[in-house]
Amino acid sequence: MNEPAKAIFRVYWFGLDQPQDIPVQYNPTEYSFDKSAQIGEVQIPGLDAPLQQFVRGNAEKLTLELFFDTTELGMGAGATSVTTETDKIYQLIKIEPKRHAPPIVEFIWSHEMAGTHIGGAPGSVAAALTQTVSGAAQAAGAAVGAAVQAAGSTGAAAQSVVGPPLGSQRRNGFRCIIESIKQKFTLFSPEGIPLRATLTVSLREYKRLRDQLLELHLSSPDRTHVHPLQQGEVLASVANRYYDRPSEWRPIAENNGIDDPRRLTPGVFLTIPPLT
Repeated sequence: MNEPAKAIFRVYWFGLDQPQDIPVQYNPTEYSFDKSAQIGEVQIPGLDAPLQQFVRGNAEKLTLELFFDTTELGMGAGATSVTTETDKIYQLIKIEPKRHAPPIVEFIWSHEMAGTHIGGAPGSVAAALTQTVSGAAQAAGAAVGAAVQAAGSTGAAAQSVVGPPLGSQRRNGFRCIIESIKQKFTLFSPEGIPLRATLTVSLREYKRLRDQLLELHLSSPDRTHVHPLQQGEVLASVANRYYDRPSEWRPIAENNGIDDPRRLTPGVFLTIPPLT
């Protein structure tokens, strides 16, 4: 029988080149996520209900209970305190002198954490269709006519299965800072040494600005964009990035005076016009 995988806290201590993995003593029996969005209301006289306006997302929270026990090492004189285990977690809410804040942490248990399959599970029919779109978009540069039509129809099929392209927001761990730790000690030796404890740990999602911009990949088809053309890129792939439709490469070509979409110069800046 295989040994169960241990949940770990991967700690990114300030100034260290490699993170430190701190395994829990016993895996949690359950954990819960809490994600919410801030919604504003636009009051318009005469309407039955106010209009709802998305303002921003709120930091996601992960809450879990961890059990610790050192009774197997003895319960009498000279017993080992359970704090030798609990303090490994408790220290993660303490302020690092050089960071002036607690360390950045990532909770990892398995590759099937909630959020792993956003935008279609890897290896699923949805993911395969998404990959087909990308391949068809690149092939369109060599044979613009038929290939672009194929990419467009394939993209529509993938969109119906996958929905919006959210694959960049998948995760296999929960990067966070420790928001709170509640320690409950329930068993003691005759000398008063704590031997058993339960920690209730609340983790608050941590994301840097740069990471969020790369992850969200925000794009507005109704606005003008400037795109630096990369080596190997074709107009169909550029259209797929900004419009989610590789077949809409022609407005880009017309707006930038491109007569032959198969002959592109890397490094030039393309003006991506809004779709009307």
